[in-house]
Amino acid sequence: MSDIGSEEMEEEQGPYLGEYEGGRNERDEREGHGKATLPNGDTYEGMYESGKRHGQGVYRFKNGARYMGEYVKNKKHGQGTFIYPDGSKYEGSWVDDQRCGFGKYSYVNGDIYEGEWQNHVRHGQGTYTYAATGSKYVGTWQSGKREGHGELIHANHKYVGVFKNDKPLGKGKYVFDIGCEQHGEYIAIEQEKDEKAEEEESTANIITKWKAGVVTAIHLATDDEEMDDPQVVHQESDKPQAEEEKIIDEDSGRNEQQPPETVPETPKVEEKVEDIPRDLEEDTGNQQQEPSEEPQEEQAEAAETADDQDREGNQAEESAD
Repeated sequence: MSDIGSEEMEEEQGPYLGEYEGGRNERDEREGHGKATLPNGDTYEGMYESGKRHGQGVYRFKNGARYMGEYVKNKKHGQGTFIYPDGSKYEGSWVDDQRCGFGKYSYVNGDIYEGEWQNHVRHGQGTYTYAATGSKYVGTWQSGKREGHGELIHANHKYVGVFKNDKPLGKGKYVFDIGCEQHGEYIAIEQEKDEKAEEEESTANIITKWKAGVVTAIHLATDDEEMDDPQVVHQESDKPQAEEEKIIDEDSGRNEQQPPETVPETPKVEEKVEDIPRDLEEDTGNQQQEPSEEPQEEQAEAAETADDQDREGNQAEESAD
């Protein structure tokens, strides 16, 4: 059975209500497997129950996006895959039309996030891999931003510490694969504000800088030990540090003074270690810009448009019945 409209009928009998071919129940509601073309040009093929999309189905949007997965009462709910118009893709759990639960998002620039979601954003434990550098963040997320304990892992070293509002802040350490680690902390520094900047944008002027501390051999902490109190296994070098504070770009992982590729065996207690760098400095000239973690604005708008079209389709289908 089908609901068919045409341009000629639209003039005489009203607006085009779309088409439907498939099963119906005793109340003449869509039931079982069916195919529908919505008034806006979107199409759906899959299962219906009591006139609503319910069960497995494929919804194709006119703009090229498509959803393949489970529906419950016209909403994406359960396991499903959404492919956006720009080619980015989400595979995972949905709750009431929102990305929620465990899922994997493949961004158009090659970045990948795999972990927990809530209310359409990254929330909980997850891993974000940056395609351009191969670096990745493993840790806690809150409302789409890095928040809480996490590790930022690069090719030959990693940063372990606490993140706040998507930036490292507070005590932490850099662990190098040559067998040493540098302790220190990220401190918040407020940049000069533009006189024309609005008060609500003041938080954007806060940056974090790395304040270097002692260098030790790699220490595997037990559950009872805290990273805040590292055990020093050598005396400090007699050579004064060139600067008291050095900066590391926490995202790109590039630094001017890299640890040497090969060093002697891990220094024993009370040995002076002058070959191990005490500070790390940001390479401001050759720094690589990290790809954005967030989907592009066009993609986000397309996603919102897709959701709006989906809801419009629901209302149109109900009107058609």
